[in-house]
Amino acid sequence: MSTDNTAEPMRFDTKIAVLLRDDLEPWQRLNVTSFLVSGLGSQIPEVIGEPYEDADGVAYLPMFRQPVMVFEATKETLTAAHARVLSRALPRAVFTSDLFGTGNDRDNRAAVRAVATAELDVVGLAVYGPRNGVDKVVKGARMHP
Repeated sequence: MSTDNTAEPMRFDTKIAVLLRDDLEPWQRLNVTSFLVSGLGSQIPEVIGEPYEDADGVAYLPMFRQPVMVFEATKETLTAAHARVLSRALPRAVFTSDLFGTGNDRDNRAAVRAVATAELDVVGLAVYGPRNGVDKVVKGARMHP
C-alpha cells in the first residue's frame, strides 16, 4: 500500500457521465443512477479499478477507476443527448420512464424493446468515452446539485 501523498493527481482522457431528467423524484434519481452505471461497469472492463482492502486485510469489491459526473437536464435536452450519443456510437445505458413500473431485469428489457428508439421516454442516460465526445453528448445539461 502506497502512502505517498505527493503523487500527481490522476488525469483521465475519458469520462463517465450520467444525465438525469430534472423532474425526477430524489429516490428515482438515485435508482436510475445506480442502474445506469451498473451497465457501464458490466460491459467496459477498463472503467473498473483494482479491488480495495482495508488495513485489517478485509477485501472490498473494485469500483470505477475515475469519477462519475452526474448531470441533470430537461426532457428536451435529454432527448437531444440521447440522439447525440447514438450518432457518436459511444457506449451507453438507458433508463426509460416505463422501467419505474417493472420489477425485474426481464421486464425492464421487454419494456425498452417495446418502444421505437425515437419514442423512448428517456429519464436517464449513462455514457462513457473520450472526454470531448461525452462533453458534446451532455451539452446543455448542468451539474446535478
